[in-house]
Amino acid sequence: MEGLVKGLLNVALGGDDDRNQRQEDGTDERSRSTSWAQVVSGEEDHEQQYGGNNNNRRSEGGDYGRNQNWGSESDGSRRPQKVANEGYEDGRQGGYNQSQPESEDGWETVGKKPPRRHQQVRKDNWDNFKRPASEQEYSNEVEDNSQLEPSQTELNDLGKACNKLWELDYNRLTPGKDYEIDCGEGKKSYQKQDMAEGSLFTWLTEDVLKKPTISRFCSLLDNYNPHEGYKELVTSQEKQEQAAFIEEICRTAPIKYLYKYLCAKGVVSGDYQEFKRLLTSLWFDLYGRGGTSSCSSAFEHVFVGEIKNRGEQSVSGFHNWLQFYMEEAKGRVDYQGYIFPRRRGETPDSETQLLTLQFEWNGVLKSVSSTMIGVSPEFEIALYTLCFYMGGEDNYVELGPYYVNIKCYRLGNKLGSAFPIAES
Repeated sequence: MEGLVKGLLNVALGGDDDRNQRQEDGTDERSRSTSWAQVVSGEEDHEQQYGGNNNNRRSEGGDYGRNQNWGSESDGSRRPQKVANEGYEDGRQGGYNQSQPESEDGWETVGKKPPRRHQQVRKDNWDNFKRPASEQEYSNEVEDNSQLEPSQTELNDLGKACNKLWELDYNRLTPGKDYEIDCGEGKKSYQKQDMAEGSLFTWLTEDVLKKPTISRFCSLLDNYNPHEGYKELVTSQEKQEQAAFIEEICRTAPIKYLYKYLCAKGVVSGDYQEFKRLLTSLWFDLYGRGGTSSCSSAFEHVFVGEIKNRGEQSVSGFHNWLQFYMEEAKGRVDYQGYIFPRRRGETPDSETQLLTLQFEWNGVLKSVSSTMIGVSPEFEIALYTLCFYMGGEDNYVELGPYYVNIKCYRLGNKLGSAFPIAES
């Protein structure tokens, strides 16, 4: 009896502290075998693998892509989705369960996230994005000025050039004005319990998704099969969407600055059309990953995300806030809370624009991820492209108020992955 009482007291008073402390001190299996960057990227085992055989082809009827509800697949390793009806395709985004059901005896069901209000996604112009790039209407080009010319200091210091891109991101959103997030509670990366009472995004103003580069970016997100190992079949219309997106972002300040920087460094010639082709190739050309050829691209991995099916399923890539917002609104993403910063006293809040977090995508866990909230697509394309051509695997830079390591993984001469890691 005395032993039982001691055991109960130990549990009540936090008897697991020794085990938790050992994990925090780095003695758990994950911290021994995997670096922080690899955990964030989801690329623990195959950053240098590409190419491969063609045996793992998508099966008949398994053609994912535009308007395909891949989230309805049955898989024993996935937890059930919270929402069956997306509502997204008819112009109204669904959310987590919109009502809290009650049992027959009147008891309310608990443990479900509170409902989020519907967000309208205006897709009026999305069909137009499929037309040839030369037949589309674009926003006015930003005027060339001294701000777009890299200084000698910036040419000599990649960090200062990256910070200049942050300053030139005129389409970056303002927290509290354009959107609001609720970070919920924090956790360690090895902890699996859901620490968020609701979704990450509380609201996003309708005008945001009408912005030219954002609307074109969002139209590209459903062009991919997220399961790694399935060949991508790119249609002519999807290629036109890609070309139109590149044309649109090439009218913005971050991309014009990138072009001038790469010209000064001799990476590209003075031909702007050649530069557009370079961007298209870097971000949209298909390459192999996980033993299957032509199944991935830089755009798909970095922004859309991929699900690895070898062994236990896991999410890799998926570092874009717009993709997170869209998938969360459709009920495919379940935000689980933020990951504690490596320094105490730096708790994220609704104003934070660099967030390390944990979430499930269609029931598959990503234990650690990172994303920059509210930045424009052109900023991220310019930042990661600049680091790919001018930097290394680790690129320690300042972006406004944030100290960041831009991780840049290469697969041969391809961009395998790129993402930010908060540096305290």
